Amino acid sequence: MILYILNHPYHYEMENLCRCFCPTASLRVIHGFSSGRISIRPYRLRVVSHDMTVITRISTHITVQLRQGRRRLTLTRSLGENNELTMAQMLFTLLRRATGCTPPWGLLTGVRPSKLMLRLRRDEGETAAERYFRDTLWVSEEKTRLATTIAKAEEPMIALTKPRSFSLYISIPFCPSRCSYCSFVSHTINRASAQKLIPSYVDALCKEIVFTGEIARNLGLELTSVYIGGGTPTSLTSQQLYTLCETLHANFSIAGEFTVEAGRVDTITAEKLRVLREHGVNRISVNPQSMDDRVLQLAGRQHSAQDVLDAYELVRAHDFACVNMDLIAGLPGDKPAGFTQSLAQVCALKPENITVHVLAIKRAARLEQLPTSDFLYTMPSEYAPYYMYRQSRSLGNLENIGWTLPGHACRYNVDMMEESHTILACGAGGVTKLKHPHTDELERVFGLKYPYEYLRRFDELMQRKARVMEFYGALGKIF
Repeated sequence: MILYILNHPYHYEMENLCRCFCPTASLRVIHGFSSGRISIRPYRLRVVSHDMTVITRISTHITVQLRQGRRRLTLTRSLGENNELTMAQMLFTLLRRATGCTPPWGLLTGVRPSKLMLRLRRDEGETAAERYFRDTLWVSEEKTRLATTIAKAEEPMIALTKPRSFSLYISIPFCPSRCSYCSFVSHTINRASAQKLIPSYVDALCKEIVFTGEIARNLGLELTSVYIGGGTPTSLTSQQLYTLCETLHANFSIAGEFTVEAGRVDTITAEKLRVLREHGVNRISVNPQSMDDRVLQLAGRQHSAQDVLDAYELVRAHDFACVNMDLIAGLPGDKPAGFTQSLAQVCALKPENITVHVLAIKRAARLEQLPTSDFLYTMPSEYAPYYMYRQSRSLGNLENIGWTLPGHACRYNVDMMEESHTILACGAGGVTKLKHPHTDELERVFGLKYPYEYLRRFDELMQRKARVMEFYGALGKIF
């Protein structure tokens, strides 16, 4: 698939709309300038599917043309106040006509649809917010209701945010093996290079935690939640987890929500769980992804469904207040009926949180078999949706949803996804997000992506992090 961007800056939205309709197609984007009639001879390009050329252009008018074989579909509109929205509606119309598909999220291609709904509800009211979703962004009635439901669930938690509140994210970019669908930056711990890297990484991470704690104290920031993610944090040894938790408690006042992802059940041991509980961890993830052994094998997971049940029982024996379990709809080899059965098995365990992801087909993944997108599911009535996000190239243009039993919603997930307050991040791949306490202004301070880069350029990272002091210092009295 080829997309031409001619005389306009709206490439991001046009690219994402193309991917919504054709998630498995190779997409080549060509930028240029054009005037008069469109007379472009597109490059010949072999693609996975959808042999299609899309031309978007602004000159005296807005023109969108779709070419597929001998087929030509063209729309032209006058320039107006919101040319990006007009062009998106035109492209959506042509792609829907060419493919016969109607993505349920309409023109919304962003990661955070509920964040937009929250803002519209705050500024315009519920009725106007829902009308804008349906009539302007062409979001389906069902997805509009979902965005409203989640926004209503999030509003009381977001209301707890104070000008000085923040969350802390700790990145552990190591896993016992790499899953076939994974595109995250992570290293497998069974490699000799990773085994040599991990001790140095933990040492450097603890130094960054000390530095970040000093910044937070100097600014008078108030910690509301801690989240250790990855990768798989429980890839670390029990002693390394002990050192990490001791460092966190020595530098931060941790009294509330403390979450650790123990997603890979083949990394969970009684000793590691004991260390986590003794250091106040009260939320933990045990992520089967599927309860079908054949699907797990195809996904590259090194455990069975029985291993999941055994790990869950072990976690429960250590009295964590909240357990989350992740499932992925659309894994290779899985079928809708199989996913429904996996979901039923997980729901029967009654974890406080269940996160249902829809497979996103990423370039860095190693999928050899393209899955189906026909995955619909129904949750038991005791679970309610409380946060969601979307990913590019997700099957069926669907969303990932966090479900919770009453009173067990994860505040970190809400604050992180809706960007409602500052997130200070430590570790490779971590991104600090500085939120203005009284506006929607957000500034990102990017960390270093890879563990070896993180170690080699550690001093540079500390210099970047000094931006946190500058950001809050510029706020002056309003902070």
